[in-house]
Amino acid sequence: MVGGARRGLHFPIVLRVVTLNVNGIRSAAKKGLFRWLAAQRADVVCLQEMKCQEIDLDARLHGLKAFAACHAFAEKKGYSGVALYSRSAPDEVRRGFESREFDAEGRYVEARFGRLWVVSVYLPSGSAGPHRQKSKFRFLKVFLKQLMKLRQRGCEIILCGDWNIAHQEIDLRNWRSNQKNSGFLPQERAWLTGVFDELGFVDVFRRLNQKPGQYTWWSNRGQAWAKNVGWRIDYQIATPGIAAAARRESIYKAKRFSDHAPLTIDYEWLL
Repeated sequence: MVGGARRGLHFPIVLRVVTLNVNGIRSAAKKGLFRWLAAQRADVVCLQEMKCQEIDLDARLHGLKAFAACHAFAEKKGYSGVALYSRSAPDEVRRGFESREFDAEGRYVEARFGRLWVVSVYLPSGSAGPHRQKSKFRFLKVFLKQLMKLRQRGCEIILCGDWNIAHQEIDLRNWRSNQKNSGFLPQERAWLTGVFDELGFVDVFRRLNQKPGQYTWWSNRGQAWAKNVGWRIDYQIATPGIAAAARRESIYKAKRFSDHAPLTIDYEWLL
């Protein structure tokens, strides 16, 4: 009985989860993000890199009126920040993961719906220079401990967000020339391999789709978008139980709301 589906029901129960790095919620809203989201009939929406504060969230920046919302904002204005919107009110909400350095950057919020936890997470980028890469490695070290704690809960978990790591060669177009660049460093890739192989989390998109050319982020330089020279760095990473309930995936590219594309996955699961 998948996801608590009730005996006697003969239609699939779909839990639709959408994740997107908006690269500034004001900009994405102007480009029609909330109109698009309202039409998706999503149950949970996870957004990253909001680049706003709570005081900024007026009606224009919260277009999902029927949804409950929880956020984690960065102390620094115009920086980072994550959000989680849900059609059903969560039973519990937690912000941060007890890291003084990174909780101040607004990178993590989680919400519980019965025995399912959904997380909106934004991992640091190291592309701005060596100091940022060092910060990213510090994050990976402390975040690994949080992932271990999540697995110990004995619940199902979906971690949605921009992980800023392309895992395998198939996950970016120009993998040969990026092996010494942040986001595809051997240490980062090995860390993510450990999340899958040692902690038992599942890359849900890759479980459903093994095709090349599937990307969620494109540089604004050159014609990366037009030529599909991209990276797959946005994920839904889940515990095995709910990962096995995933039925459909899609990366929406008909319209651009940011330099990332929305990743949608449907699960046969009763929220």
